[in-house]
Amino acid sequence: MRRLLFTGIPALLAFLAGALAATAQNPIIPEAKYNSDPQARTWSMPDGTQRLYVYGSRDESSTWYCSHAYDVLSTDDMKSWKLTPDSFLSKGEGDQVPYNDEFLYAPDCFRKDGKYWLFYSQSGGRDVEGVAVSDRPEGPFRDGSAIQGANQIDPSVFIDDDGQAYLFFGQFAAKCARLNPDMRSIDRSTLRDSIITEAEHHFHEGIQAFKRNGIYYLVYADISRRGMPTCLGYATSEHVMGPYTYRGVIVDNFGCDPYVWNNHGSVGELNGQWYVFYHRSTNGTEMLRKSCVEPIRFNPDGTIDEVPMTTSGAAGYLDPFTLMPGWRACGLTGHARIVLRKQAGREILAQIRRRDSALWRDFRFDRTPERMQLTVIPHRGGKVQVFANTLCLPLVAEFDVPAGDGMRPVTLEVPVKAALEGVHPLFFRFSGEAETDLMDLVSFRFR
Repeated sequence: MRRLLFTGIPALLAFLAGALAATAQNPIIPEAKYNSDPQARTWSMPDGTQRLYVYGSRDESSTWYCSHAYDVLSTDDMKSWKLTPDSFLSKGEGDQVPYNDEFLYAPDCFRKDGKYWLFYSQSGGRDVEGVAVSDRPEGPFRDGSAIQGANQIDPSVFIDDDGQAYLFFGQFAAKCARLNPDMRSIDRSTLRDSIITEAEHHFHEGIQAFKRNGIYYLVYADISRRGMPTCLGYATSEHVMGPYTYRGVIVDNFGCDPYVWNNHGSVGELNGQWYVFYHRSTNGTEMLRKSCVEPIRFNPDGTIDEVPMTTSGAAGYLDPFTLMPGWRACGLTGHARIVLRKQAGREILAQIRRRDSALWRDFRFDRTPERMQLTVIPHRGGKVQVFANTLCLPLVAEFDVPAGDGMRPVTLEVPVKAALEGVHPLFFRFSGEAETDLMDLVSFRFR
């Protein structure tokens, strides 16, 4: 076994710099940034190409949800993502909500008459939903005004084939109403309650409406498993206002962090491929979340197959010979969690205890590796076992991590024990004589 030593945080930052190019993998939000509630919209550009935009909430704290700002993610290939910060603000310089200073909760956006209409929601008991407008899909959005009669969070806008726009919103029981032509108010005479409900459709919050092949879809945070809204579920109907039939789960984020509680997302299409967008918790909190994406497919009857969380996301299978950061783990058990080191501006898989595990999915092995490298920051030290396919077999590699000072990273290299070919997830299992503070995991790769 060969061991390479680095000295302190500056060396660690240099070592990690190569990982920043992997923008196509999950999460799609850059390292040390947090956003949630991703609503995906695809717009045709003036040059005839398509570009997909993700509108979501910005998370800034481990003790409260969201913030006073929205950011927008966008891509034209699902591989390179652009982050446009401060697309809309409800407080401070650039404030576009003159009637309050509440936090901004989950948004949506729609294009009509050459304008982009941002539908936002806020904390607080009055004027909960509003709308702002921009000439550009990424904003900045301006002139926020309240939508009277829409007094619950999480709006979704849908425009039917006849040009009529509808606003969906609500918690526990979703509501729907026609939007007036000004896009800033609803026709209250058309307001319908309980389009879908918690009891019949497992609906919690975070609705999205769209139409495909004559079928109306509602995608939303679903409590059908464990009584927590960790799933994105969906319902379908032949009519925009229902009745809707519950169809099942598209993606479940349970296991992304030991303290995950909710999910929120949407379904979108780019260049003929459909995707589900959702968020994962990090930092051992419900609040600091990151947007992710998985490809999906529709069956001939319009149903959607459930997909697992992956590290690869929409980028295709992972290259096992390229550096993989620890913070891109898509599944954790025990007490291990993805943590932001604020002084370094980097995220890391930390607080690892005995019997914890972590998962990265999915790698394509076009050739059989001979050796595996693992970079860790040792605390009390311990053992790391790497498995393919399951958490027990086959054993791919085994590392003995020495005790350390919790500051200096160490790179270990060992022979690979199993012949790997084809596509495999990788499971890491941690053990040691100590119960807690074994190590932090920085990255790994095969050679």
